[in-house]
Amino acid sequence: MTAMKTIQLYGIPNCDTVKKARDWLTAQGQDYTFHDYKKQGVPLDLLPGWLKAVGRDTLINRKGPTWRKLDAALQASVVDDASAIAVMQANSSVIKRPVVVWSDGAITVGFSPELFAQRLNQA
Repeated sequence: MTAMKTIQLYGIPNCDTVKKARDWLTAQGQDYTFHDYKKQGVPLDLLPGWLKAVGRDTLINRKGPTWRKLDAALQASVVDDASAIAVMQANSSVIKRPVVVWSDGAITVGFSPELFAQRLNQA
């Protein structure tokens, strides 16, 4: 008998969207594992898969304050997955949150109760 894979939620604990996602999962009685970028670092080995699943435009938060504080040359240097990974590794707060790896392996970015409910029903 194989163990059911747990939902993995990635982000930073003081992010309002991450808090909402964690609260929602808890309210549903759903177990999950939280990975804190600030304490545990960005999971470098997972970034290529995330980029393949959702794309740079979804994974990188170009509207957030961290992105806006980067100098224009660094922003302009993000032209492919390798350059995106370098920027995300150095500036974890540019990664849109939360990144969720669902028990079935699907990857989503961000939080909405509707999306999460739909994912739980598919798992």
